[in-house]
Amino acid sequence: MSEKTLELKQEFLESLKNVNSMDELENIRIAYLGKKGSVTELLKEMKNLSNEEKKTFGQKVNELKNEVLDKISQKTEELKQKELEKEFSLMPEFDISIPADLKRGSYHPITLAQRQCENIFKSMGFVVADYSEVVSDYECFEALNIPKHHPARDMQDTYYLENGQLLKSHTSAAQNAIYKKYKDALINEGKPIKAIFPGRCFRNEATDANHENTFFQMEGIMVDKNISISNLIFFMKTMLSEVFQKDVKVRLRPGFFPFVEPGFELDINCLICGGEGCPSCKHSGWLELCPCGMIHPEVLKAGGIDPEEYTGFAFGLGLTRLVMMKYGVKDIRDLNSGSLKTLSQFTEDK
Repeated sequence: MSEKTLELKQEFLESLKNVNSMDELENIRIAYLGKKGSVTELLKEMKNLSNEEKKTFGQKVNELKNEVLDKISQKTEELKQKELEKEFSLMPEFDISIPADLKRGSYHPITLAQRQCENIFKSMGFVVADYSEVVSDYECFEALNIPKHHPARDMQDTYYLENGQLLKSHTSAAQNAIYKKYKDALINEGKPIKAIFPGRCFRNEATDANHENTFFQMEGIMVDKNISISNLIFFMKTMLSEVFQKDVKVRLRPGFFPFVEPGFELDINCLICGGEGCPSCKHSGWLELCPCGMIHPEVLKAGGIDPEEYTGFAFGLGLTRLVMMKYGVKDIRDLNSGSLKTLSQFTEDK
């Protein structure tokens, strides 16, 4: 029986010499070590041997099996190395003496505006949070005082997914998670919740010079004792003056949003037409920039905060529209166009 193991070993070593690919190696492995492989078949012959012969023969078969495994492992590494060498040989040669091309790209104007706003709010003690673009119905609507079948849902033509989740239609979808994350520090340590969370939003809208189905917002909230509308106005004016580096004419008018009470629309005088009226501002001279208001008590409750003890404000800054005003972009669709020729007019090299 030992002669069979020696013959099989020699046969294996000879077949291994002709292997040039991983597929061929795998075929050999199966041929010798598979369920019906040659080494496996040897073990089946042990039933015809005496107990003493079984012990000796079993040891020889195990030695053969281990050697086959070792040789296959070595051959695997050898083939991998050859494959790498082949790839390297096909790579073009590089002349390191050629001067480098130092022409660099630039950040997208929305990225520049977002980072500028983040720095402004961080200087005022706000933390910058991130949140998923795919959220639940509860996060996007129910936690914001917009129950199922509420007519306010008609204001946002939403993209629903097959699993019941949706692409967030506003950055307010992160509010509930932010409240729950920081409420313990608010209640136990007296630290106000001050956070902004920029992100991309999606709505199934007809596009024109002032509307896109994919756009960027930046949500902001502040919750503490005795927060009032005057706090909201202060932070908004501070942010706008820093962004535009000049006084900007704004107006605050009543607006309905289920998650704030009272609610407002903060509009900015159109900087493209100077307030005379153009397609970017729908010929009104004003551009809706920042829906805002005092956080609704039901929204605070959903986040685990007692509205009898704490109040707060929330705002949803339209980053895309802010960029239009800052860089004089007349058509909102240019920002998602991917046209370097168009976007390079408004960006700065970094």
